[in-house]
Amino acid sequence: MLLDLAFPLPLPRADGGGAVVVAADGTPLRAFPDRDGVWRYPAAPDTVSPLYLQALLNYEDRRFWTHPGVDPLALLRAGAQWLRHGRVVSGGSTLTMQVARILDPPARGRSRTPWGKLKQLLRALQLEAHLSKREILALYLQRAPFGGTLEGVEAASWAYLGKPAARLSHAEAALLAVLPQAPSRLRPDRAPDRARAARDKVLARMAALGVWPAAAVADARIEPVVARALQPPQRAPLLAQRLRFERPRAARIATTLDPELQRTLEERVAAYFSDLPERTSAAVLVVDNASLEARAYVGSVAFADAARLGHVDMVQAARSPGSTLKPFLYGLALDDGLIHSESLLVDAPQSFGDYRPGNFDAAFNGPVGAAEALRLSLNVPAVDLLDRVGPSRFAARLAHAGVRLQWPRGAEPNLAMILGGTGARLEDLVGAYAALNRGGLAGRVRYTPDAPRLERRLLSPGAAWIVREILEAHPRPGSVAGAFDPGLRPRVAWKTGTSYGFRDAWALGGTRRYTVGVWVGRPDGTPLPGQYGAVTALPLLFETIDSLPRGRGDGAPSPPPAEVERAEICWPLGLPPEADAPALCQRRREAWALRGVLPPTLPERGARLWSPGVERFEVDARSGLRLSADCRLPHARREARIARWPALASPWLPAELRRASRLPPLAPDCADDGRDAGEELRIEGLQRNASLARVPGSAQPPRLTLRALGGRARVRWLLDGRLIGESDGEGRFEHEFAEPGEHVLTALADSGAWSGVSFRVLR
Repeated sequence: MLLDLAFPLPLPRADGGGAVVVAADGTPLRAFPDRDGVWRYPAAPDTVSPLYLQALLNYEDRRFWTHPGVDPLALLRAGAQWLRHGRVVSGGSTLTMQVARILDPPARGRSRTPWGKLKQLLRALQLEAHLSKREILALYLQRAPFGGTLEGVEAASWAYLGKPAARLSHAEAALLAVLPQAPSRLRPDRAPDRARAARDKVLARMAALGVWPAAAVADARIEPVVARALQPPQRAPLLAQRLRFERPRAARIATTLDPELQRTLEERVAAYFSDLPERTSAAVLVVDNASLEARAYVGSVAFADAARLGHVDMVQAARSPGSTLKPFLYGLALDDGLIHSESLLVDAPQSFGDYRPGNFDAAFNGPVGAAEALRLSLNVPAVDLLDRVGPSRFAARLAHAGVRLQWPRGAEPNLAMILGGTGARLEDLVGAYAALNRGGLAGRVRYTPDAPRLERRLLSPGAAWIVREILEAHPRPGSVAGAFDPGLRPRVAWKTGTSYGFRDAWALGGTRRYTVGVWVGRPDGTPLPGQYGAVTALPLLFETIDSLPRGRGDGAPSPPPAEVERAEICWPLGLPPEADAPALCQRRREAWALRGVLPPTLPERGARLWSPGVERFEVDARSGLRLSADCRLPHARREARIARWPALASPWLPAELRRASRLPPLAPDCADDGRDAGEELRIEGLQRNASLARVPGSAQPPRLTLRALGGRARVRWLLDGRLIGESDGEGRFEHEFAEPGEHVLTALADSGAWSGVSFRVLR
């Protein structure tokens, strides 16, 4: 007792510094060495193969369960053999004594001296007094030397054999049982012949003792000794590092990752980016929609690649989200009753105070449905919707659902946020996109099985279903209708995004079972010209989705919830058709309506000619001319109605639709009713059907000075639908027309007044 108090057991501390991060099936993803640089995985008698325990105990210490730490019979046998042969033939050490030597190693050269052996004997007795047999055996399983910096049977099994110690064959169990006798000399990766001879010696002992059947031993002898090079596992290194930082005292950290999917995606990402510009990195996150558990986590292209800043985890980094927030805005507008899926929106140059957004390609599309505007990721309709929903309210809804946007110091939510004027993290966006396949419930991504399940409502089930249906209707780029059986490929609701200056390329998408997020860019924030979401990130998104496990019904559409129904609506009003007023229905559309609400077309802001949809007036029953309240002659009056298109949509409307929305002429005998008042623009400086050519002998393209006469509002100049410049009122506008061919130049005022000229540029 005095010796025990004076020399306490040097038991290892629980927080020894080493740890292993494992996948969902127990496969090691990344191992962290302890303070001494030793790789060690947790192990216990219940977690290793019974074959290994049989080989270990019958070869090393047959009376382990009964002796008090020292086996007198083994010591007498070893001593007699030493006296007879003058050398050590077989040792007398028990497993307990070996554990004592591991925990309290003797000084160099003293392990076989009498004093060294006496110290081991005393430590073995001390171990047996303090610990149970199972605890002693567990210490051996975790700390026995296996060559290099490996300790423990679990680490050796994964390092040499690439499998857990619970699934060892007879030959593998015998090999690992004998390796600690001479770990450096018998390393199978360096001396396979010596390792095989030692293994066969164990197999012979097991056959002689009758522990294993002779047939099993014979088969085991045939099995070659093939070992992998000693390399620590390095899968999902950034997630492992993240979890290790969060749990510094844990020796084993279990994750939810699928090891095969993780390996596949890491290899795909590395191959995909081998040809992209230097310093380009990427992040990929795959989440199971049902459980919100991550199945794959690629935080960078290559963890050890310093040029690509591979140590920076881009799953957690806050970057400009580009247009990836737009689906949530449209879903919120659906829930608010502002729009249905085919509401008429106007993609035309507009001003929102001092903010004048444009589209990615500088082109405009005029009147578009809400679904098409979302699929095409049009900027002006999105900013228009956000202005009506409210930036602060939209940001608050996202924050409630787990998407905490980041702003520059002193900044507040504003209209630019819907085009990427904020910061968001990939993992937050993936948790939000999962809501489209989870009935509108977003959630925090879970990386460990014990992580809490945090869910918040982002959209109603109906709005989430409609948005997903809109995004699913967007075909894969380059796909041909009918080329694949719809049931073979999963239906994917996807959206891309590109931040200002080509700094961030995004692609997010979801199937019924999984949600996938992809980010591509440079971690240092420098631009990546020419690389944007649809070109850089989207192909990787579909490669990832095609790598995912598939289930029955993945390619079948899901039925709409009870609160969603089909409805026929008419443009320009956005309302159901009226049987007694066919003239009000100029274009028919099939829309998804939420809770039976069919809101009318949103009113234009600041357009003087806007009327709320239907224009009512009186006409002469015979001539059809418009009548005012003051007419000199008697008329047979009847009421008439026309449907007005938003004024800013006029330049994109065909002539017949413009005529259908125009008031008929006023009868000559009637006083002016003021309904024809309004600005009319006329383009000065370019004649209709003119031909433009270079000055003879000059390489410079033709350059014109133009003016839009007849209005005082700001004028946007569009060439073939693409914005090329602005002017104030009747101010001058200069432009070079270098592209040969037929063109249309349009001057469009903020008031809705416009004028267009067709012309030709000669080669």
